[in-house]
Amino acid sequence: MPGLIRGVARTAVVAGTATAVSNRVSRRQQGRWAAQAQQQYPNEASAPRSTSYAEPAAPPPAPDMTDKIDQLKQLGELKAQGVLTDAEFEEQKRRILES
Repeated sequence: MPGLIRGVARTAVVAGTATAVSNRVSRRQQGRWAAQAQQQYPNEASAPRSTSYAEPAAPPPAPDMTDKIDQLKQLGELKAQGVLTDAEFEEQKRRILES
């Protein structure tokens, strides 16, 4: 029984030490990153933050018809090579044409 208690105590000490070291490394690393960020962007920390929200970005422009044609050509080549089945080809073609 004393050997078992000694083993459990040793495991607890090792686990506690590992946790303490890990936490210390994390804190030091966060401190270094904060210092680097402060050096790179010194004005951001002192600038007042706005509480208003930015307008959402405009949706991307619709793909040009030449893009769709190129995609359909590539799709046809994949079907001809046997990479796509007929059903997969039709599904992908439908998605390209609907976009």
